[in-house]
Amino acid sequence: MNNKEPLAFRVRPKTLEEYVGQEHVLGEGKLLYRTIKADRLSSLILFGPPGCGKTSLAKVISETTKYKFYKINAVTSGVGDIKKVVEETRNYMLNPVGKSILFIDEIHRFNKLQQDALLPYVENGTIILIGATTENPYFEVNKALISRSMVIKLNPLTEENVFKILKNAITRKDGLGEYNINIEDSTLRKLANIANGDVRTALNGLEVAVLTTQMDKDGNINITDEVLQNSVQQRKAVFDKNGDTHYDNISAFIKSMRGSDPDATLFYLARAINGGEDPVFLARRIVIAASEDVGMANPNALLVATSAMQAVHMIGMPEARIILAEAAVYVATSKKSNATYLGINKAIEDVNNKDTGEIPMHIRNAPVEGMELLGYSKGYLYPHNFPGHIVEQQYFPDKMLGTKYYIKDENIEF
Repeated sequence: MNNKEPLAFRVRPKTLEEYVGQEHVLGEGKLLYRTIKADRLSSLILFGPPGCGKTSLAKVISETTKYKFYKINAVTSGVGDIKKVVEETRNYMLNPVGKSILFIDEIHRFNKLQQDALLPYVENGTIILIGATTENPYFEVNKALISRSMVIKLNPLTEENVFKILKNAITRKDGLGEYNINIEDSTLRKLANIANGDVRTALNGLEVAVLTTQMDKDGNINITDEVLQNSVQQRKAVFDKNGDTHYDNISAFIKSMRGSDPDATLFYLARAINGGEDPVFLARRIVIAASEDVGMANPNALLVATSAMQAVHMIGMPEARIILAEAAVYVATSKKSNATYLGINKAIEDVNNKDTGEIPMHIRNAPVEGMELLGYSKGYLYPHNFPGHIVEQQYFPDKMLGTKYYIKDENIEF
């Protein structure tokens, strides 16, 4: 109980056999499994959500490789730390192999200059880089580093994975094995479920429960559902409003509205709200979907969406969730047409890339007396003077005659 190292640190695996989860890359016979076993690693970028085992995998590699292993954290380290590792690696008295493995936790925190400093040493093989990040490396990591590395995506651990790790932690001597802990498997499974794929959250919750529970007269520590509930509080949300999940979730939200699935729309809206997403940002996305995806199939959707955005401004959370839900479901259940979206995109493309000619003189404005003598507005037919308030006349420049931008589809009734 007096061990200063947290439980999650103490029970990290030391071998591939102890490592739990990520079978899609670490299953026996898989490429990463084979390269670690053979100690033939190339540079790696590991990315995945918190608590999925990135640092634990680096720990396994450090225990199994013949190369000198260095670990730095991008939050507290800089170019000087990289140079120090390189100098020690090149010192044949300290490192006869002349190569080392450098693990950089939270590599996305390195700026461009710091990442560039790694490049020559990764390229010439002095350093085998293992970078860990919770962010999508294709957005956050130097493309030159990406091209020289294997990018491995680690998934959130399954409930069964987390349950297995918790069971091991209770029995391991370097974990909680020296204490008489009574806990039902069903209670451990509830903790695994609450952790939502983050094993660090689960282990921290278990440790808090054990540390704060009094022993009974027989020296037992009895962990019940209630004790765990008070130790962890609520289910961990897999959402970071500033990270990769922000983009994934908003993409799924928009595509669910576009795909006319109101249930999925509400699900991704709930994830965004639960993750602390800005409600005004969500309202703006609904307005855009109302125009881009519903369009002329139901122009009223834009009115509903813009009214919702105004109401969200006025009301704020938590009540704004109701307004957002109503507008999102209205957009999701409306008929869809992207005719105006396609039309304006094509028109802008033509304006940018073509010689589109001159505006016909008869539809130009003639605000000053005498301009008619030059042909401005001469011959213009005022539509309201004709039956049905429509009259045939040329509006396009000569070079654009016959062009079609707005092409009605089956969902447009007018």
